[in-house]
Amino acid sequence: MKTASVLLDALKEYYDTNSKEILEDYKTFLSFSSIGADPTQEEQVLACADWVEGFLKESGFQVDVWETSEHPVIFGQDLSAGPDKPTLLLYNHYDVQPVDPLDLWDNPPFEPTVKDGAIYARGAQDNKGQCFYVLQALKTVKRHLGRFPLNIKIIVEGDEETGSTGLAGILSQHANQLKADYFFVVDVGIPDAQTPSVTIGVRGVGALEVTCRGSDTDLHSGSHGGLAYNPIHALVEILSKLRDPSGKITVPGFYDGIEPLSPKQREALSFDFDAVKYEKESGGAKPTGGEQGIHPLERNWLRPTLEINGITGGFSGVGVKTVIPAVASAKISCRVAADQDPEKVIQAVASYLKLLEPPGITVTTHLFSGYGKAVITDPHSKAAQAAAQAFTEVFGKPCRFILEGASIPISASLQQVCGGQLVLIGLGLAGDRIHAPNEHFGLDRLQQGYLIIARIIEILGTTGEA
Repeated sequence: MKTASVLLDALKEYYDTNSKEILEDYKTFLSFSSIGADPTQEEQVLACADWVEGFLKESGFQVDVWETSEHPVIFGQDLSAGPDKPTLLLYNHYDVQPVDPLDLWDNPPFEPTVKDGAIYARGAQDNKGQCFYVLQALKTVKRHLGRFPLNIKIIVEGDEETGSTGLAGILSQHANQLKADYFFVVDVGIPDAQTPSVTIGVRGVGALEVTCRGSDTDLHSGSHGGLAYNPIHALVEILSKLRDPSGKITVPGFYDGIEPLSPKQREALSFDFDAVKYEKESGGAKPTGGEQGIHPLERNWLRPTLEINGITGGFSGVGVKTVIPAVASAKISCRVAADQDPEKVIQAVASYLKLLEPPGITVTTHLFSGYGKAVITDPHSKAAQAAAQAFTEVFGKPCRFILEGASIPISASLQQVCGGQLVLIGLGLAGDRIHAPNEHFGLDRLQQGYLIIARIIEILGTTGEA
C-alpha cells in the first residue's frame, strides 16, 4: 500500500540506513537495570534517567528534570512551532519490573540479546521499547524537517511500575507546563502483529495485602495440631469466600459505580476474540476466568476483577518442616471499571476481609498507594482518528479500536491536568512476556512504532487533516 506521506517514506529510508546505530542506542537504554521498586538499583535508575535527559537534549529539546518523592521525571519540550499551533504531549516511563525468577531467563535481563528478529531484555517492550521508538521518532522528525509542525512535549517518568506516586505528587505544581491539545500514552498493545489497533480505554487499579496471624511464633504441628488455628487455613478459607461459583466477586459494593459504554463508544469497538490464539499466546492459559456468562473481552475490558497475586506463609523450602506457621499473607490487586473509585473498591475489600476474620485469628490489611482510575476516551476525537490513520498507513490495513484490561495509573490524572484529547497507543503483544522472564520486543515493531509516531505528528500538525 502506497502511503500518503512523503515524510513517512523518507523516515523509513533513514531508519533502514541507520538501523545499526539505532539498535545500539536501544541496547544502551535497555542495559540500565532501572528497577524502580528495588532500592539497590537506585544508581542505575538515576543513570537511566540521565540517559533519557541526554537523548532529548541531543534531539534539540529543552529538558527539565523534575524531582519527586520517588524518582526523577524527565520533561522535554519543543515549542518552536509557535502559539498558533496545537500541542502534543507524549507519555512514557523508564522504570522496569523486577527480574525474578532470574534462573528462568535465557540471557541476563540487562544484557540485551537479539534473537529471531526480536530483542530480549527486561523492559524490551514495557516500556523502554515503546519509549525508545518515541524518542527516535522525535529525534529523526526534527532532524528531517528542521522544525516540528506542532508543539511537542514529552514526559518520561521513573515510577509507573510502582503506581506513579512520584509523578502524581507533583502534577499540580507543573500543571501549566503540561497543558496540551492532544495527550498520547504510549504504553499499550495490539491484538496481534497483523492487526493495527488504537486503544481508547484502560481499567483502573488498586492493591492491598491481607495478613492472618495466629501466634507470636511458629508452632510444632504435632504438639499444637488440633488446638491452634492454622493461619494458612484461615487465609485460604477467607480468600475462597471472595468469589462465588460463577466467578462473581462477593465483596459488598464491589460493582458499585460502573457506568456502561455509550452506544457510540461500543459501536466503534472491535470485540473479536480468538480463544485458541489467546491460549497459545498466554502460555496455555484458557480464557475461563472471571464472571461466567459474559463475553471474554467484556470481562477483560469492562468488568472489575479481583486477583490473588501471591501467598506467603510457613515453610516452603526443601524437605518437610512440620510447623503451624505464626502468620500467612496474600497480596491482592483489583482492576476497576470506568467511573469506579479504586480507593473505595480496595477499602471495601479490606473491610470484607476483616469481617471474615475467624475466632483465634487476627486479620489485618495494608492498602498500597498508587491508585489509578479507569479511562475511557472518544474514538471520534481528532487525536484518535489521527492515530488510526497513522496505524492504517504503516500497517497497510484498516485500524480498529479496542480497550485494554491493564492499567496505567497516572493516565487519568495526567489527562485531567493537561486537558488534551487522550489516546493510548502501542505495539505490545500478549506474547512479549512483559513482567516475566525473557521479555522481548520485535525489531519490526520498533520500526513500526517509530513511523507511527512520526506520522501522528505530521497529521496533527497539518491544519484540517484527520
